[in-house]
Amino acid sequence: MHPVRISSERLWQSLMRLAEIGATEHQGCNRQALTDQDRAGRDLFTGWAREAGCTVETDAIGNIFAVRSGEHAHEPPVLIGSHLDTQATGGRFDGAYGVMAGLEVIRTLQDHGVRTRRSIEVVSWTNEEGCRFAPAMLGSGVVSGAYDLEFAYSRVDRAGLSVGAELERIGYRGTRPARQRPLRACFEAHIEQGPILEAAGSTIGVVTGIQGAWWLDVTLQGMASHAGPTPMELRRDPWRAACPIIQCAYTIAGGAAPWGRATIGDVKAYPGARNTVPERLIVSVDLRHPDAATLESMVAEFRARVQSIAESSAIPARIDPAWHMPPTEFDAALVGLVAHVAQELGYRSQRIVSGAGHDSLHTAQYAPTAMIFVPCAGGLSHNEAESASPEDLAAGANVLLQAALAAAGD
Repeated sequence: MHPVRISSERLWQSLMRLAEIGATEHQGCNRQALTDQDRAGRDLFTGWAREAGCTVETDAIGNIFAVRSGEHAHEPPVLIGSHLDTQATGGRFDGAYGVMAGLEVIRTLQDHGVRTRRSIEVVSWTNEEGCRFAPAMLGSGVVSGAYDLEFAYSRVDRAGLSVGAELERIGYRGTRPARQRPLRACFEAHIEQGPILEAAGSTIGVVTGIQGAWWLDVTLQGMASHAGPTPMELRRDPWRAACPIIQCAYTIAGGAAPWGRATIGDVKAYPGARNTVPERLIVSVDLRHPDAATLESMVAEFRARVQSIAESSAIPARIDPAWHMPPTEFDAALVGLVAHVAQELGYRSQRIVSGAGHDSLHTAQYAPTAMIFVPCAGGLSHNEAESASPEDLAAGANVLLQAALAAAGD
């Protein structure tokens, strides 16, 4: 174990300075992808990276790579980082922590004159949040091959502005090819965005993988009729099917405990009048589990139950898949390395599955990948009240430093 440690105070100050860009009145951040605020955040990061001795490169989809060359720079590098963009009412740590922790690793190595066999690169991925432009994790998705570059450029926001045009406008449409390349290891430090670590009293989450997810839209066809004159027994009310279908989703998730998840995030009623039985309901369903076979079993059971309920209620039903994120397992050797480092540094840790998607989902498709979680207060994230302690953030950055050193030195 190398004796160097990161500067907790400098890491915290960097996070707070970055949080001033796009700061909201409730101490959160609104730094959505490819806005002027995003450009300012990128400028700040790239300036700091150059001051720390890095060469900065930007690829065609706007991903930024701050490169600290190793003694064998021709060998596959170690990649560390996350993203700088936020939700519209986001916090100060989601994504930004991973980039600033990566920068702190570089600064620490520079301070102590530590040379590494392999190069270490800090990455800031473009449009991880998917808040302004869908889909999420767009920059890392282009590099992994999940999306092609022209598809990414053509994505538009609500005002009709495209990713390609906005990259040009803010000056971050780079020339480096946005494609896969050999990497020795990829590490991403992140706040947990959930309550598990805090509840367990653990400082480090050793992330073994990312849950898979299916988004399904269930359309239930009824008949619009007046709420007063139409007797209950003569109605074709789609809610008669919707209520048991919603309960069914929760029951299925409960049967796949402790990692099964079901969320009903949106219900649309048409025509949407208080005194009219709906003609149609569209219920959004989010099913998740880290095991692929279990997730597929959950989806199959849900589909069967929807059809059964629809038939018994005489309400026609249709299920349309909206999105699928396959379960992702991280590299066993790197996961073991993170666990070992946390133990050697004296931090209480536990293995955990990420319930949210991250850019590491895409890097894991072509390179050895692992993630490091630290607790966030109350499990809150995608929220202006998002908070994490300087001590926990420093602990995660120290684990990141030692894991990156080990991978960069083989």
